[in-house]
Amino acid sequence: MTTPLRNRMTRLIAAFATLSAIALPGVALADSQLDKVRVKVAALIADKMEKLGGSRIVYRVDTDALREAVVTDLRDDVYKIVREGRIAFSGLAIRDGGVDVKIADAKGREQLTRKLAAAAEGLPTHALNVTDAGDGLLRLAPTDAASAARLRDLVEDSIAMIEQRLKDAGVKLAGVRPEGMDRIRIFLPGVMEPEQVTAIFARKVKVGFRLIDLSMSAEQAQSGPPAGTEVLLGFKDQLPYLVAKDNAIEGGDISHAGPGLTGESKEPIASFRFNGRGTRRFAHITAENVGKPFAIVLDDKVISAPVIREPITGGSGQISGNFSLEEANSIAMLLRAGSLPGRLGLVEQQVVQPGAKP
Repeated sequence: MTTPLRNRMTRLIAAFATLSAIALPGVALADSQLDKVRVKVAALIADKMEKLGGSRIVYRVDTDALREAVVTDLRDDVYKIVREGRIAFSGLAIRDGGVDVKIADAKGREQLTRKLAAAAEGLPTHALNVTDAGDGLLRLAPTDAASAARLRDLVEDSIAMIEQRLKDAGVKLAGVRPEGMDRIRIFLPGVMEPEQVTAIFARKVKVGFRLIDLSMSAEQAQSGPPAGTEVLLGFKDQLPYLVAKDNAIEGGDISHAGPGLTGESKEPIASFRFNGRGTRRFAHITAENVGKPFAIVLDDKVISAPVIREPITGGSGQISGNFSLEEANSIAMLLRAGSLPGRLGLVEQQVVQPGAKP
């Protein structure tokens, strides 16, 4: 769920210039410049709050759900490595904030730790403590630095989701910034009913990968779809799609998503990558449904409906569809939001009267 500095910087520049959050690739600036823009945005919002009054809202990210998601992904990664490497193991389980696995063969233990180290290389969020507890038992757990980096990423991605949802709701004047380790403070100049805004975040972004039903046309199904299916409209084309109600793969299995451009045509796309569990599910679903279309669904809108040409075993993919760069970024943000662990917890909402210091 890492948000690149260049995307965070561009989002803040866009917020300062137009008071909307638009993250564009291709801008790489230093932390000092990022901090300067944040200070300017904060000053602008504070001035508007003092003149107009408004709402102040504080959320807390779900740190318990984050820890659970991290160790679950670690367990799935360990399972994938030992299965693919044909390493004999037993007792694979989540325990005390980490993962235990018993591998009698010393070479097998070495192979597992080497693979995990290679996967974590260059990724501070994936650094691990590996403890040999004796008798073939390995205890694996994220380092304190990795846990802190994951929390920072969760806060940044939550801020991106908040900014995008405020923009989609027509809120054009807002300041969103981190507070402490796990909190996010929102300033809304001129908004005197904070409940209207907190309602926007009461539900989680719904992300799913669903099979498309070909038993009848979507137009025919609008008068009565088959059991277990429903008709959803396309995000761009507004055309109807007959899709399964149940997700074949959940959005929580996405480990990363970001905007980008195709190599030759430079067409804006949203790319994504699954965790170990999602990779296995995606490989199975695509192998079983070669030649058939499937739908990528965000908040009950079909973003894309590609045809499966071959089994996809690498755990990553791209979403295209004649998107603008802003749309590709929004889709990538929503994919990340759909994979955010837990929900935002409302800590405080307060109305600030004009003339009061925010």
